[in-house]
Amino acid sequence: MDAPRAAAHVAGAPEAPGEKAGTSFERWALVVIVLAMILLPALEAAVRRFTGSGVPGAAVYTQHLTLWVGFLGAMLATSTGHHLALSTVDFLREGWPRELARAFDSAVTTLVCALLAYASLDMVLLDKGRVDTLAGGVPEWWFEVVMPVGFAVMSIRGAMKAPSRGAKAACWILIAAVLPFVVSRALAVEGEGFLTMPDGPTLLRGHTAALGWPGSLLLLAAFLLGAPVFVVMAGYALLLFYLAGTPVASVPAETFRLVVSPTLPAIPLLTVAGYVLAEGGASRRLVRAAQGWFGWMPGGLAVMATFVCALFTTFTGASGVTILALGGIILPALVSEKYPEGFSLGLVTAAGSLGLLFPPSLPVILYGVVAGVPIDHLYIGGLFPGLLMIALVAAYGVWMGIRNHTPRPGFEPREALRALWHAKWDLGLPILIIVAVASGFATIVESAALGAAYAIVAELLLHRDVHLTRDLPRVLVHASTLVGSVVILLGVALGMTSYLVDAEIPTRLLAWVQAHIHSQWEFLLALNVLLLVLGSVLEIYSAIVVLAPLVAPLGAAFGVEPVHLGVVFLANLELGFLFPPMGLNLFLSASRFQKPLPLLYRKALPFLVIMAVGVLLITYVPAITTGVVALLTPAR
Repeated sequence: MDAPRAAAHVAGAPEAPGEKAGTSFERWALVVIVLAMILLPALEAAVRRFTGSGVPGAAVYTQHLTLWVGFLGAMLATSTGHHLALSTVDFLREGWPRELARAFDSAVTTLVCALLAYASLDMVLLDKGRVDTLAGGVPEWWFEVVMPVGFAVMSIRGAMKAPSRGAKAACWILIAAVLPFVVSRALAVEGEGFLTMPDGPTLLRGHTAALGWPGSLLLLAAFLLGAPVFVVMAGYALLLFYLAGTPVASVPAETFRLVVSPTLPAIPLLTVAGYVLAEGGASRRLVRAAQGWFGWMPGGLAVMATFVCALFTTFTGASGVTILALGGIILPALVSEKYPEGFSLGLVTAAGSLGLLFPPSLPVILYGVVAGVPIDHLYIGGLFPGLLMIALVAAYGVWMGIRNHTPRPGFEPREALRALWHAKWDLGLPILIIVAVASGFATIVESAALGAAYAIVAELLLHRDVHLTRDLPRVLVHASTLVGSVVILLGVALGMTSYLVDAEIPTRLLAWVQAHIHSQWEFLLALNVLLLVLGSVLEIYSAIVVLAPLVAPLGAAFGVEPVHLGVVFLANLELGFLFPPMGLNLFLSASRFQKPLPLLYRKALPFLVIMAVGVLLITYVPAITTGVVALLTPAR
């Protein structure tokens, strides 16, 4: 993921995505829909508690509204160029090489989104004849309309962002080439999907050489040059379905299938909760509270930094937000207390990836959705492994504090209690979600809605750091833009996964692995290496949606308990943030602190080794994960 793009994902950042993107209609529509998504599940939980029956259709409407939030957010992300992507284009020389790369990316984005717009229209027109309705008699296909409109807008904005007149003209030509098919399909009453070829196997042999390999290489080049990951993945899915003689409407059909997931709405809801807290100054309050309670210890400031970064990552679900939001506070504090600058840089860089295993972390929810593992079990199973990773990093901080004779202020109970009291509403968010789920009061989505409502009330009325009309709409749009980039990626990834399943790729992969790997520990070791490498080049959401559907059946074949596999999977990706040369946290720290990447490689290396020890313990001592799950969920 591009470091400047990730930087813009911080609530309140000067160039945060969505602030001036798109149209006023898009931004205000997002605000209204997000507030409705918060209200419906929260009301459902409360009404069910007191009456025994919930609000009719609340859960289904919330799922369908997630689709709208995803596409509206994706439209805004396209407007500002904040989709998840590599940043390799920035390494090209200024001038025509960089301009040519951006022109190529714009052309690919324009064409793929135009084809997706057609495929989505095809799906909507086919589904229009169905009688599926939601509560109140609302036809389900009404919610699908956002897909062709959204992809069309993204295609047009891709053309508008081309770097030169010539590039813009080429993009408009690509749109014009697809437009006749769109018009003809819109006017048709019924018919086959665009590029549907019933005799696919015969045509496949004739088109593979002519289109398959050139198309694949062009998409690979676009990915390496910084095209959005969702565009590249959708392009591959469209190409593969075309070559297989399958209607390309299968790709958006899989995207729409997202709404059947009952836990997906938790992602936008918890994103909103984290962004509202970040906007309201939760970082300052958490730092003060941690200093009050840990500052007296040997290396207390380093322990504080580790704890606060992990907690903040838990809230926001993204280590990039942690580094960019807390780095300017924690790094100067560490240096001023006689910690070496290199150690301080490494600590902030590493601690930014801690906390991904704790509730309400978004990657845990996404893995549970994709791999079909109970999310509450993943949170319970990740508790001790997450604490282990924090403890190992904090122990290194204690050793450095003792070695460098850092100051140790005396413990002041009054200040510690005052700081803790000041941060009580921030610390209450994960407690609320855990209690709501564990007690059975609310589902994971309802708990996420309660958490979002709680964060808004805390910042608007209790801390009063967020203004109702001046700040809250902007924060909701910022959060939705990130959600859009994730939901659109997950949707097209499901299309890609659908093709892989149809082509029996997982079955063949399983057969190959079983032929070459003969024990569980060999499989886990291979998985460690694979995820470490891929976790350094793939953004975490991309890695989950691409790899989890392939890894889950392999783990089952080798007898790895599903929750243990999920925790190992996420812990390895957490480690990949620090793995050279493309680890995301390394790029973010280099950007945030204006330091050369080779320096970050060296300073983060000790933390990489320490966290690797933790990952190996988590991997090969499964009781750390499964023991807690068995203890706390005996009936399940």
